[in-house]
Amino acid sequence: MILSKAYFFGLQLLTFSLYFHFISLQISGGFPIGINYGQLGSNLSSPLQSINLIQTLIKVSRIKIYDTNPQILHALTNTKIQVSVMLPNQAIQNISATQEASDSWVKTNILPFYPLTRIRTILVGNEVLSDSSIEPTWTMLVPAMQNIKRSLRALGIHNIKVGTPLAMDVLKASFPPSSGAFRDDIAETVMRPLLQFLKKTKSFFFLDAYPYLTWADNLGSIDLNYTLFMNQTFTYKDPNSGLVYRNLLDQMVDAIVSAMAKLGYPRIRITIAETGWPNAGDVDQIGANIYNAAHYNRNLIRKLTSREGTPMRPNQTMFTYIFSLYNEDQKPGRGTERHWGLLYPNGSRVFEIDLNGRKLDSEYEPLPEPVNNEEFKGKIWCVVVHGANVSAVGPALDHACAQGNGTCDAIKSGRECYEPNTIVGHASYAFNAYWQRFRKSGGTCYFDGLAEQTAVDPSEFSNLYPTTISEAGHGSCNYPAA
Repeated sequence: MILSKAYFFGLQLLTFSLYFHFISLQISGGFPIGINYGQLGSNLSSPLQSINLIQTLIKVSRIKIYDTNPQILHALTNTKIQVSVMLPNQAIQNISATQEASDSWVKTNILPFYPLTRIRTILVGNEVLSDSSIEPTWTMLVPAMQNIKRSLRALGIHNIKVGTPLAMDVLKASFPPSSGAFRDDIAETVMRPLLQFLKKTKSFFFLDAYPYLTWADNLGSIDLNYTLFMNQTFTYKDPNSGLVYRNLLDQMVDAIVSAMAKLGYPRIRITIAETGWPNAGDVDQIGANIYNAAHYNRNLIRKLTSREGTPMRPNQTMFTYIFSLYNEDQKPGRGTERHWGLLYPNGSRVFEIDLNGRKLDSEYEPLPEPVNNEEFKGKIWCVVVHGANVSAVGPALDHACAQGNGTCDAIKSGRECYEPNTIVGHASYAFNAYWQRFRKSGGTCYFDGLAEQTAVDPSEFSNLYPTTISEAGHGSCNYPAA
């Protein structure tokens, strides 16, 4: 086939375009994608194995951890991976109180590893302003950050940023994006001094932004494809700014930009410290599946590597850490909490993904079709997990029964749910009764990993767990259903 000179000229232009795109990423601090490496799992790969997976399978050069785990920091020694570490919430009060406490923390947790381990950020606390139980700590946050920064400077360390990750609930208004404003209880007392610190130290506003949570809390109001970056036609025009939006994440980020601008800090850079999509969840958790998780993360990566920015900040690189490396089975709360990973604990992929953003959807293997993108309309029960540790079930059963309100009356001797007279049989009834009674006030079907939701009516089976669902009916016992 004869190729024209115009073809070769066009090919050269494309080559130079790609070259300068990646050069610009290097100038601005490297490739924008990182991964959150959480450790709340009972059977996760070791730190050394995990760092190897990050280098060979995940292939990112940035990670964020939720502590200063020495095994992980040792495993990162002499690698090219940049790491963000975290000072725990409970240490903020002490660190803010004295410079000596801050100096000691840095010397104990940073110096043994730096600079052979490329620590680039110290995050002070995690979503501190979302936790009302530690409200007295809120005004200590910025003083703690200032002390940490002074400790670093005293040691001659100038290439480690100091920040703090905050969730979207720091806003009192987020829609439309131009109306973004910080909550009245923190705007002047915490956010203004925080923004002043970030500007002075040239650090970042670290934002945890989860379009999944916003979509799931507003069913029927937000199009799923708009949330997954799969929208082809729908756009939203902000009536105040006139800016046009094509996905929910951009709206969320620009709401933060607006809030910062209202306090006089319009140009502080934003890093997305956490974002992602759950690959599974409880029976009634809509949209939590592999299909959506794969599309969200793949499309997010393409967006970020294109350097398109947001409508308020176009053509800007926004460093982003995907949540998370693993599915973590020890995280409490709803089922989605344990299913955000790109990998299963053994290191195998939950779904294929190219974190360089070059692979087309047509090049991936087909994904399982989603079965829970519509609101679940059936009944749900909470029962003991198949194969649960019976020795651990007993104390959990006692806890469920101790809540009172007649939770365990039906499993007393001689009552309708006494049989089967086993710890597991009684626990399944008690867990379910507790959950049905308290779920609307925050009770979860978890019990330290011993319980799970099911759409199978346990009233129909006499020996539901831990053997098989194959025996005769449960007699006159009826489990209450959601």
